[in-house]
Amino acid sequence: MRTLLSLVLLALLNGPAAAQARRPLLVLSIDGLDNRYLKDADKMGLRIPTLRRLMKEGQWASEGVVGVAPTVTWPSHTSMITGVRPEEHGILSNRRPREEGGEYYWTASLLKTKTLWHAVREVGWKSAAITWPVTVDAAIDYNLPEYFQRRNGGAMDLDSIQTKSVPSNLVETISKRYPSFAHQWMDDRSRALATMAILQEYRPDLMLVHFVDLDSEQHERGPFTREAKAMLEYTDELVAGILRVMPKNYVLALVSDHGFERVDRVVNINVLLKRDNVRGTAEASGALLTTTDPAVAEYLRKRIKDPAYGIAREIPKAELQRFAPRLLKNEAVFEPVLHTQFGSATEGEAITKPGSRGSHGYWPTRENYRSVLLFWGNGIRPSWLPETEMVNIAPLLAQILGLKFSPTPLPESR
Repeated sequence: MRTLLSLVLLALLNGPAAAQARRPLLVLSIDGLDNRYLKDADKMGLRIPTLRRLMKEGQWASEGVVGVAPTVTWPSHTSMITGVRPEEHGILSNRRPREEGGEYYWTASLLKTKTLWHAVREVGWKSAAITWPVTVDAAIDYNLPEYFQRRNGGAMDLDSIQTKSVPSNLVETISKRYPSFAHQWMDDRSRALATMAILQEYRPDLMLVHFVDLDSEQHERGPFTREAKAMLEYTDELVAGILRVMPKNYVLALVSDHGFERVDRVVNINVLLKRDNVRGTAEASGALLTTTDPAVAEYLRKRIKDPAYGIAREIPKAELQRFAPRLLKNEAVFEPVLHTQFGSATEGEAITKPGSRGSHGYWPTRENYRSVLLFWGNGIRPSWLPETEMVNIAPLLAQILGLKFSPTPLPESR
């Protein structure tokens, strides 16, 4: 069922959409693009002329997008094209649970609900995807899925991707237009070349593209750093190249999957529990701390705001029900203070240095922690969109495509 907010957003898009009932759509996701990069571009001194142009000429949710839980790549990208939360579409994290082998959610056979590419296929239109998560073996006409055996930062080995390519000669087709494409690593430059080639060669009705290098740089160096800003400025150049070849009848939807936060320290709660002779444990996942033990929960509640424990608040049951009902099995769920993560160590130091300088996965309502939504192109008139939720994006994309879409359940996965 559509929420009131999603209906408001649809109404804002309805004027241009009514004039052209069917418009091809390029969905470009810049992984880890925190909305603050756009909102505070002047303050940061960012040289992003292409993104600034999109903000000025398009429809932009200036206060950003509230994500789904967990705010990580694979569940978020799937929510954007299904319109439902992870419990419903089935992609609960980047990797599957340990009892299922712990591999990434590579294949579309793991989806529980239909996506926009299913809807496009059902009406006889064409779709394409470049390293979009959960697209191995998907019903997509031109597809270089997110699949890798080796990584180099945000780059993925092209050899692995090519084994899952649809059609099997897609790499050769792209390389005829752009000979520098077929090198070892599929980085954002390669993703941009693939996008340009497919737009020029096939003009699909729906194209999903996932850029990854900014996310990798922020994990390594931290968000809003000199290096992260430089990577975004480089990404801006790649987007400009895509726009130069994008047919004029297309709409561009610029999205991102989650915000980003700097990490300065890791608090190992179980070390503190053991030191204080508290029986029982808590489970840490970096951005969240959970416990099924009532005694541990009560102990931690008393230490909210204590700097030594790094706990910002206990997440209310109503928020758990709204964003992640699966967490209601816990006695309590806590989120950390700014620039802090929870560690899983049970021995050693209570406070340690982080393995990376930036991270995500934080609770969706965290202050200023928002992703991006922006529409630009054919029939899109300049205006502001209100803050929205990630589950409202799919109906907007369907509106532009001129499709009737609802997240219908798929047959039970293999």
